[in-house]
Amino acid sequence: MLDTGRIEEVLGRLGSVEADLGDPNVLSDAKRYRETLRHHAFLKKLESAFAAYSKAVSDVKGAEELAADPEFAAEAAAEKAALEGQLPSLEKRVLAALLPPDPVESRNAVMEIRAGTGGEEAALFAGDLFRMYSRYCEARGWKISVMHSNSTSLDGYKEIVFTVEGEGAYGRFRFESGGHRVQRVPETEAQGRIHTSAATIIVFPEADEDDDIELPEKDIRIDLFCSGGAGGQHVNKTESAVRMTHIPTGLVAVCQDERSQIRNREKCLATLKARILDFRRREEEAKAGANRLTLRGSGDRSERIRTYNFPQNRMTDHRIDLTLYSLDRIMEGDLDELLDALAANDTDERIKAALEQGGRGA
Repeated sequence: MLDTGRIEEVLGRLGSVEADLGDPNVLSDAKRYRETLRHHAFLKKLESAFAAYSKAVSDVKGAEELAADPEFAAEAAAEKAALEGQLPSLEKRVLAALLPPDPVESRNAVMEIRAGTGGEEAALFAGDLFRMYSRYCEARGWKISVMHSNSTSLDGYKEIVFTVEGEGAYGRFRFESGGHRVQRVPETEAQGRIHTSAATIIVFPEADEDDDIELPEKDIRIDLFCSGGAGGQHVNKTESAVRMTHIPTGLVAVCQDERSQIRNREKCLATLKARILDFRRREEEAKAGANRLTLRGSGDRSERIRTYNFPQNRMTDHRIDLTLYSLDRIMEGDLDELLDALAANDTDERIKAALEQGGRGA
C-alpha cells in the first residue's frame, strides 16, 4: 500500500512552489526559476497520479457499501472487481511520479553513431540507424542537425554525430547507447550469405547554462581544416571545419556541417560541453558507487544491447528480453513500442530500488 501520509506531505509543498513562481526574486533568477518550474511539474504530475489513485480507492469503498443492498449486489461486485483491477497500475503510476526527476531528461540529445566490425556493411548499417532515428524525429517534429560525418561511397557512415532538438529528446533516446548488431545479406555480398556486423551508439544530454561548465582557453586546443564531402561543386575549400580538444580529459568534438567557421565553432563548443557534462556525470556516479540497476546512461557502451535480424524481420533488445517481429517498421522509424518498453523497465527498476532502500530504512 502507498504511504498516503508521505505523499500528502510532499504535495503540501505545491502551494509554496506556486507562490514562488510569482515571486519577483525567483523570476529574476533564471536558474532558480527553471529549478522551480521543474519542481512544480514534478508536483503536478504526482498530484494527478495520486488523485486518480485516491478516486479509485474511494470508488472501491463505495462499491463495497452498495454491495450491502441485495438489489445492487451483483452490479456492485462487478464494479468493485473492475476497480480493484485498476489499482495496481494506478499505484505504480504514483510510485513512478514519486521518483526524483532527472533534470537532463527534458534536454536535447547529442548522438554519435560509429560503424564497428563488418567493413562497408557496418558503415551501411550505421547509415540505416541514422535514417531510422531521423524518421522517428521527423514524425515527432524534432530537428536533427548533423555536426560531423564521415560518409562512404555506398551512402553509409564510418561515423556521424548529430544533435536532436526537441523537448525530452535525451530522455527518449537515453537507452540507445551501446552496441547494435545486424544480421542480414549485405548489398556487397554476391552469394547471398548472411553476415553479422555492428555499430556503436553513444547518447548524451546537451549541456546548458545550469551546468556551469567553464572552459579556459588554455584547456582547449582548436584545429581548423577543410570540410570533407562526397565531392562536386559544393565541397568547401576553406578551413571552416573545427575540431576542439579538451586537454584535461582528452575529449574531442568536431563540427563541419556549417559553411561558416564561426557557426561551426559555436556548434563544436556546444558538443564539447555536452561530452564534458556526460564525462562528469559518469565520474560522479562512479564515486557514489552507483549500481547498475537501471539502463540509464548505459554504463558499458561496448555492451551489445540489440540485434537486428533482417531475414526473420526480428529485433531483439537483450537487456529486457524484448523481441519484436516488426523490424521493417522499426527501421522506418516506428520506435515507440521499443522505447516505451525500455522506459517502463527503467521505471520498474527504479521503483524496486527505491522500495528496497526504504525497506532498509535508508
